[in-house]
Order: sequence, then structure tokens, then C-alpha cells
Amino acid sequence: MKKVSFSEFGGPDVLHLIDAEEPHAGPGQIRIAVRAAGVNPVDWRIREGQFQKAHPIELPAGVGQDASGVVDEVGSGVEGVQAGDRVFGEGASTYAEFAVLSAWARMPEHLTFEEAAGYPSVVETALRIIHQVGVRPGQTLLVSGASGGVGSAVLQIARDRGITVIGTAGAANQDYLRGLGAIATTYGEGWTERVRQLGHVDAALDLAGSGVIRELVDLTGDPQKVISIADLGAPEFGVRFSGVAGSVPDALTEATALIERGKLHIPVEKTYPLADAAAAHIDSRAGHSRGRRVIVV
Repeated sequence: MKKVSFSEFGGPDVLHLIDAEEPHAGPGQIRIAVRAAGVNPVDWRIREGQFQKAHPIELPAGVGQDASGVVDEVGSGVEGVQAGDRVFGEGASTYAEFAVLSAWARMPEHLTFEEAAGYPSVVETALRIIHQVGVRPGQTLLVSGASGGVGSAVLQIARDRGITVIGTAGAANQDYLRGLGAIATTYGEGWTERVRQLGHVDAALDLAGSGVIRELVDLTGDPQKVISIADLGAPEFGVRFSGVAGSVPDALTEATALIERGKLHIPVEKTYPLADAAAAHIDSRAGHSRGRRVIVV
């Protein structure tokens, strides 16, 4: 099978499309014929070696954790799913023609494979950090870097829970944020004053890692009311860096319910073939996305 792999840490040029042995489902796992794989910032952070001290991996390694596809192998102990089912979920080395998933759910009927591949990690992350930051219905949440996949999920989940959201993004994405129910403003010079004019901020999330942790603490008045998923230096300011996933099966269940109620939709901004995984990483690292980037197999 074809698979994207890297044998050294570095830039996108270390990614190569190789011929590899097919993986097989172990106990409690399923294997899918991959139709699409979500592109997440964690993918290129791992490729660059950013997490090697905290979570070392052996090289060569595959890339990707989110995918959608068709079940073609079911491991022992797995019930409720069979070959031919359309699923989306999380696993390992998903930039490939076949991948093993450790968490999954049936795809909502109206979703395409490309759309479904964009949900697993971002919804789990969104649910986790909303919980961790302790924001409640009736309060206001500030989201820095709100137009990407996680931001798109946070805005919609928060709105469904009765939380007001102020979102920052580039000028081109202001209408996109408003369409998701956020109060939108631009980042850049004077952004903290623009946020203050919009109202009191009870909690804040840093999704972009753009060096705004100090300002988020100032706006909330409490480092415990700020969570970052993108700035590894956040703990220097007393801010929690949230990088350990919670229950992916629970997140997929909640995501499916939100999607089917029409309360959650994450658009696909751009798709790439397996051979263009490096281009997908370059675009992901550059930011400024509106929704998700997806590898199509």
C-alpha cells in the first residue's frame, strides 16, 4: 500500500510517499480503507520533532491520526461494526491507503468522507478545552485564532451551550466567524483594546500560538482562565498547555449528535492527494485557514 512516512525530523521535505506493508487490526481495533485523512497541526509538530522529549516516537514513522473510510477488518472483541460500514475516527499513520483506528463512530449519513475526516481530533480538542477552561453558560469566551478547525468547533459548541464567544481572526475571515455565531474582531495592533470594547472576558483559548498568552492573561485577569493548545511556552505565564487527549469515543458520540442536530458543521477548505502531504503541512503551518484541510486517498 501507499503511505506517507518520514525517517528524520525536519521540514516538509522529509515526507515521502512510500510502499509499505498493510497494517492489521489488533484487539479492540478496526482497519479501514482510508478515503480521507484530516490534517492537524500536531502532525507537522511531530514531524518537526517538537514533542520528542515529552512523547518520543521511533523513526521511520507514519503521519496522521484522523481518518474516514470503509471498514474492511475488525479486531477481536470489537462489536457493533462490520466490514463495509462507513466510519470516521482516530488512529495512527492515517496518511495511507489503509489505517488502523482505535476509536471510531459511524459517519452521519449526509457527510462526505472528506468532511468526516475533519472532525475527530478537532471536536475532541474543542470539547476538552471548553471543559478545562471552566467557561459556563452566560459567560464570554475569547478565542484567539478562531477560524481553523478547532476554532470552528469551539465557536459552534459554545454557542449551543449558551456561551458568548469573541473570536479573533484575519480580516478575510471576519464574516466566517460571524456566520458561526461569534462576535468577530481582527488580531494585530490594538487587538486587546478592540476586545475590551466588545465586553468582559471570562475565559480565553489560544488556538494559534501567535505569542498572545500574556495579553490573554491580562484580559481574563487569571492565568487559570486561559488554555493554550499551540504555545509550548504558555506554562511560563502560569497558563495550562492542553495536549493530552480525553475520551475520543465520547467526543465522536457528541460530535455525531451535534452534526445530526444541525449544530455543528466544519467546512473543508482544501483537499490534497497523498503525494502532496508536504504541501498540506506547509499550508497548515501557515495558518489563516477557514475550517479543515484534508488528504484525499
